[in-house]
Amino acid sequence: MALRTLSAKAAAALDAELMSTSAYSLDQLMELAGLSVSQAVYRLHPPTTHPSILIACGPGNNGGDGLVAARHLYHYGYKPTMYYPKQSKKDIYQRLSKQLQDIDVKFVDDFDGALEKADVVVDAVFGFSFEGEVREPFGKVVEALEKTKVPVLAVDAPSSWNIETGPPDSGPGSKYNPAALISLTAPKPLVKWFSGRHFVGGRFLSKTVADKYDIDVPDYQGIDQIVEVKAEGQKD
Repeated sequence: MALRTLSAKAAAALDAELMSTSAYSLDQLMELAGLSVSQAVYRLHPPTTHPSILIACGPGNNGGDGLVAARHLYHYGYKPTMYYPKQSKKDIYQRLSKQLQDIDVKFVDDFDGALEKADVVVDAVFGFSFEGEVREPFGKVVEALEKTKVPVLAVDAPSSWNIETGPPDSGPGSKYNPAALISLTAPKPLVKWFSGRHFVGGRFLSKTVADKYDIDVPDYQGIDQIVEVKAEGQKD
């Protein structure tokens, strides 16, 4: 049975509640999200077969999740490369970037050049709050992800997709359907249009909060922070 989905409005409300009445900080939530992303990458493409990983980060929280994931992936034995063209000046993102710089993770300006050398890509550009059109330089990034043969893992949403209605009708992203998706906390309605491998991550939500937002807590196993579930776009 498919997991229940969480709308963009409900996801924003849930985040706000987690950081108020549930007493989580943004740092904690980002750390948990990035850890889940890193585990999904490892499950799909271990460093013994896919050592070079390119992580495309947007300017918001989705990009922050990518920065956290990169740190974990480095310590798993990967060689991460960061494409982070719109770096936020907020303290939390500056600290996450500094942590990567201190372990000599490379930041690049040439996405296409880095893509040619990558074994796997993490799309951490836009998350559940994205709406409207993709602006440069990310339009060219999405177009490259549409065409590449390199496997892509999208974080919470394939960048350019509308959370409620899926891929755009035209322009960057209209033909973009990555190989894998990790939904953070709960799947979003866009999973209806997704047909790749689908993971849910974020092993911290209480049953009380999950019931309030009418979402499911997956059956996590052992010490796993992720669960693989059937993508709604897949056929039986």
